[in-house]
Amino acid sequence: MRLPARLTLLVLVALLSACAGNPPPQNPVYTVPLQANGSAEDVLFRALGLVGTPYRYGGNTPDSGFDCSGLIGYVYRDAAGVQLPRSTRELLALRSPRVSRDALLAGDLVFFATSGGGQVSHAGIYVGEGRFVHAPSTGGTVRLDSLSTTYWQKSYLDAKRILAPASLASHP
Repeated sequence: MRLPARLTLLVLVALLSACAGNPPPQNPVYTVPLQANGSAEDVLFRALGLVGTPYRYGGNTPDSGFDCSGLIGYVYRDAAGVQLPRSTRELLALRSPRVSRDALLAGDLVFFATSGGGQVSHAGIYVGEGRFVHAPSTGGTVRLDSLSTTYWQKSYLDAKRILAPASLASHP
């Protein structure tokens, strides 16, 4: 067999064997840990303490600034010892209880489709009384906003509970 034919055969075999492998999962599944080192109150106070921190795309510390998912990850890691996925899409895909808008508790994650089309593009931490903390946009800072404003009402998608309510966590 001539060299070009052998080379073609080798490339063909390599391509076919690569296709025979198992593809990576389309949507990774993330699960919330059963126990956390902190409470929803700890998350609430930590999130509120970061109001005023500059926004930075890809940022995930107070020193570098935050984007929305970086803020959420930092707060949960620092206040409750919970490691969360990095993107809003992965956060929304968490295997954790969904929460209706009228049942939100402090510490719940709220999700928005700010780019239209129903795809998640933004998230924040609910702090109570219809308000949430988030890192909104370039040039801005971490701030407190109301879910009742027209903008957030129109773009609201869903909510997830990361930490069990204190009343449930204390019972075996």
